[in-house]
Amino acid sequence: MAGKIKWAEAVQPLIKKYKNKKHPLEYKNLYQLLVMVVLSAQSTDKLINEIAPALFKAYPNLESLSRATVENLRQYIGRVRSFFKKAEWLINIARELKNDKNIPMTMEGLVKLPGIGRKSANVILREAGKKAEGVIVDLHVVRVAPRLGITKTDKPNIIEEDIMKKVNEKDWGEIGMAISFLGREICRPTDPMHEACEMNKVCAYYAKVKKKK
Repeated sequence: MAGKIKWAEAVQPLIKKYKNKKHPLEYKNLYQLLVMVVLSAQSTDKLINEIAPALFKAYPNLESLSRATVENLRQYIGRVRSFFKKAEWLINIARELKNDKNIPMTMEGLVKLPGIGRKSANVILREAGKKAEGVIVDLHVVRVAPRLGITKTDKPNIIEEDIMKKVNEKDWGEIGMAISFLGREICRPTDPMHEACEMNKVCAYYAKVKKKK
C-alpha cells in the first residue's frame, strides 16, 4: 500500500488543517524561541512554558544572558532535564552571538550553535517564517511517521530524509509540524482517533487495524 501512495498529494489535507499554526512553545520573540527550543529537548513544552516568564524577566535578551552563570540559571531552569548542560549551551550561545539581531536564520548558521540540531533549527526557521531547509522531526513525528507508512524507521535523520524525498519542497516547512500536531491531538500513543484522522485513507497502521476487525 505505502509504495503506491503519492505522499506529496496525500499530506495536503493535513497541511491545510495545521498550516501556520503556531508551535506550542509560548515565545514572544526570536530570542525567546531560541532559548525555549534549546530547553525543550527531552522536556515537555508545558514545563518550558511554565518556567519561561520568570527566566525571561531576569534575562530578557542575549546580552543579559551572556552575563549569567550556570548557578544563576539554576533557579529558573533547574526543573528542566539536563539543566546544567543546557545552561552551559545557552550561556555559550549568548556569549557567541552577543545580541538578538545576530541570531542566524539559516540551517548552517543555527546548527553551529551549541545545543541546536536539525530539529531545533527547523523549528526556529519555521516559526520565524523563513524558507525551510528541512523537515521538523520531533518525538511525535518519530512515532507517527512510521505509523502512517511514509517511512519505515524510527531514526530522526532518516525520517527527515524520507519525508523530504516524498513531499514537495514547498511543503517542507509545514509537514513536520503538521504530523507533530496530528500526533499530539489525534494519533495518540494509545487509543488513536482513527475516524477523526485526515490521514486514515492512506495510513498503514489504520489499514492493519481494519483488517483485524
